[in-house]
Amino acid sequence: MQDMSAWTQALGGLVIGMIAGFAVRHARLCSFGAIEDAMMGGDTRRLRVFGLALGIAMLGTQALIISGAFDPSLSTYTPTSLPIVAILIGSVLFGIGMALVGTCGFGSLVRLGAGDLRSLIVVLVLGAVAFATLRGIFAGFRIVFLERFAVAMPDGTLADLASLASRLLSVDARAVIAMGLGTALCWLALGDPRLRRTPRLLSAGVALGLLVIAGWLLTLYVRDDFAGPPRPQSLTFVSTIGKSVFAGLLNLANLADFGVGSVFGVVAGSCLAAWRSAELQWEAFDDDREMRRHLTGAVLMGFGGILAGGCTIGQGLTAGSMLALSWPLALGGMVLGARIGIAILIEGSPRDIMRRSWTRLVHGRR
Repeated sequence: MQDMSAWTQALGGLVIGMIAGFAVRHARLCSFGAIEDAMMGGDTRRLRVFGLALGIAMLGTQALIISGAFDPSLSTYTPTSLPIVAILIGSVLFGIGMALVGTCGFGSLVRLGAGDLRSLIVVLVLGAVAFATLRGIFAGFRIVFLERFAVAMPDGTLADLASLASRLLSVDARAVIAMGLGTALCWLALGDPRLRRTPRLLSAGVALGLLVIAGWLLTLYVRDDFAGPPRPQSLTFVSTIGKSVFAGLLNLANLADFGVGSVFGVVAGSCLAAWRSAELQWEAFDDDREMRRHLTGAVLMGFGGILAGGCTIGQGLTAGSMLALSWPLALGGMVLGARIGIAILIEGSPRDIMRRSWTRLVHGRR
């Protein structure tokens, strides 16, 4: 019975991932591209699309919690203590890696589906490093040296904005906070007239928001009641890529998982979208320098993504839909890391940047 429910979750994850991969590939949507557009070109349309997705996901997820269908204490995004140091370090590293690769883990899966062999290498390396950080050789360092620096919530309160506010105010503020934030995010997106004239972007944002909710619903209701409390999941693409690599190489039984199914689904959905638009073609590295940059970025995303508790989708949308306190910390760190990564790409390696900064400092003193 448990195996059947696990495989049903995996199949549901495959379908949800396919829809996400198809929608994002069709709309040319990318989280790093959205940050880059806003920072370098002043175009916030793609960033607003992710805001729309978050607003929809937040309204739907909080409605499930308020109705009693979803117990937030079952989610890994709302612990009773917040590992701030790990989240900040990990999110910055993830952002730098994202800039070096040119996209996040989710975007790498989308590119892979369209025939980008560079992304195959990125996905394999990211997955291996993520699994090593989650359960392998780097797990001890993560737990003992980084996650030990955690801020405990008062009286065991869950680490989400609504629970903490309700505790401090002595009233249940979840509905007001969720409605206010969710509606504001949707309004900020739909209030842009240029974005309203881009239906492909809007449809991708709506799809991502609804798919986050669908992931919660599927893993809440398709389960084995004799296997203990459910562990609800939704879209995230760091630990799940690691589990997918592990399952594909060593343990096929682990394919029976919602997250693993969603990883393969994103690749399949993107492939379908690329084939439909006659854009399916093989791509490879131009030279060894590009390969080194992608490998470095994949390592940083795999290690940093586990420390941060997710990627731009896992923290930016899924944790955000829970109003998790990790969400603004991780998202801010990723944006900062992406900006550092862009500077590295434009100005050269960190060593070159430091050398030029030192030279300017010395000359300035003179």
